[in-house]
Amino acid sequence: MRVALAQTDCLLGDVEKNLKTAERMVTEAAANNADLVVFPELALHGYALGLLDDDLSIPAADPRIARLSRHGPDVLIGFHEDARLRRYNAAAYVSGGQVRHVHRKLYLPTYLAWEERKHASPGQAMRAYDTEYGRTATLICNDAWQPVLPWIAAQDGAEVLLVPTNSASGLAPGALDTVEYWRDLLRFIARMQQCFVIFCNRVGQEAGMDFWGGSRIVDPLGATVAEAPLWEPGLVYADIDLASVRRRRRQVPLLAEFRLGLVAREVDRLIQEGGDL
Repeated sequence: MRVALAQTDCLLGDVEKNLKTAERMVTEAAANNADLVVFPELALHGYALGLLDDDLSIPAADPRIARLSRHGPDVLIGFHEDARLRRYNAAAYVSGGQVRHVHRKLYLPTYLAWEERKHASPGQAMRAYDTEYGRTATLICNDAWQPVLPWIAAQDGAEVLLVPTNSASGLAPGALDTVEYWRDLLRFIARMQQCFVIFCNRVGQEAGMDFWGGSRIVDPLGATVAEAPLWEPGLVYADIDLASVRRRRRQVPLLAEFRLGLVAREVDRLIQEGGDL
């Protein structure tokens, strides 16, 4: 399976221009025999949605999204979803001219410089899904920072985790180094869930934020098999072998010790004691 990381900049609110950029990169990736092209979070809309005068969200059924896969490769694209009463920070997996799966971001950071809950509702489901190449799950940015979600995805059979992201640097001086945090986190997830982690971050400047890029693919042993440069747009390719996921899970069966009943009982107890639903 050949994966292309489409580390893009985008224009805030210019959906049509961003679609043209995405199509150009998919066309280039197709010429380089890519099977899957992964774009960053909100690649069609930009991140600072609160600065837009109008609601530019689009439904997942917008034919322009599905058409991105007409050039051959499957595509994962981030967008601001119009779901009638609600809006979602979403990512669509498209294949063969059809939207096969839509993931709605579950954990919306609304602290420090982030204000996502003002402009989107949280999703309500975490599901792995089947593709031509293997079972896959999507975690949008902060979703991957919640330890339970990669674990749930792996328990649902995911061999590949797609992580479209809008991560900026310098927004909280002294609070966290986002570049270092992401490097450590991606390696941890890949090793513990014994899967490929495909992380695609955007670049460029928007509303005082500097997006650093650094997109990468990490294998089930925690090794980085492809890495995009910091701060620069571009396409980066890697060939990955999903059979290595199955070999690793058989060699060291960490995920087989799931005990879902135990987890369900303890989570239910914490909810009854006042936990967040």
